[in-house]
Amino acid sequence: MSAASRPTSKDVARAAGVSQAAVSLVLGGKWPGRVSAATAERVREAARALGYRPNLAARDLRTGRTRTALLVVPALTNEFFARVHTGAASVAAAHGFGVLLYPSPEGTGPATDPFASAPAALDGVLASSMAAQALSGIGAGALPLVMLDSDPATGPGTVTVNLAIADGMRQAAGHLLELGHRDLVHLAADVDSWTFEVRAAALADAVSVVPGARLRTRRCALGVAEAQAAVTALLTAPGARPTALVCDDDLLAAGACKAARRLGVRVPGELSVTGFDDLTLATAVEPELTTVTLPGEEFGARGMAALLTAVDGGTPADEELPVTLTVRGSTGPAPART
Repeated sequence: MSAASRPTSKDVARAAGVSQAAVSLVLGGKWPGRVSAATAERVREAARALGYRPNLAARDLRTGRTRTALLVVPALTNEFFARVHTGAASVAAAHGFGVLLYPSPEGTGPATDPFASAPAALDGVLASSMAAQALSGIGAGALPLVMLDSDPATGPGTVTVNLAIADGMRQAAGHLLELGHRDLVHLAADVDSWTFEVRAAALADAVSVVPGARLRTRRCALGVAEAQAAVTALLTAPGARPTALVCDDDLLAAGACKAARRLGVRVPGELSVTGFDDLTLATAVEPELTTVTLPGEEFGARGMAALLTAVDGGTPADEELPVTLTVRGSTGPAPART
């Protein structure tokens, strides 16, 4: 082999003392159970020493692969989805895949095909916070599909990777109830989505088992200004004010804190507030938000790993990632009622 020539799999096979088929298995990640670990390491070492890189273009022509995955999200304005993309893209890149990020024009509603034919342009679809049926317009039925933060009961054959959303809401409710709060309001996102339905159900269940505790719900659009308006109306309404607000995400919690501050209601002295997501915003406000921390990058990474398994013909299992409550300055003991 001349210094100017590009090393081939045949060169790697010769250097490692194995067949080209063995080289293909090892470098394609399909060697377990077919060649020994020692042989696999010998092949990898030979490839490193020769500077060998697989010709992905030629391989893709043979297999019909595009080495491209589509990540569908409801919006690009939410930091959480940026974290999901970062995790998904890192795993994809490690496997020679590219990721196209597609914000659905209809949010969580039906997504239209961004290509003339998605099945011809893609190897698979990873969708976050969507309904499986909303993806039929992009040919998801003809492509490997993994759903993130979506109903595991969607249907047979749909793989889901979820966060322990219900447990996160139970942790937030438990924290407030342990602090003595018995008059709680759920500031709920006015979004038709499985993830928000799960939050509402988990919160209602957690409060219902505590004697004397009551839960009211106020729905509003997902935004700081909308939350501020909703909480302003709530806190100025006749009757006793709630002592705690459980918000569906950090944007709503920030709006709630803003409303309280404008009205002279002390957080957490007179009103405790919890968020959900743990965005950068959570530590930018004062007091900093007690919120449920979601591992967005790991979430995206695990979802992409599942999708690549499906693309390779495997059957990934459904997963649920744990979440944690991060306690900061926006929650405190319930104020004494006079």
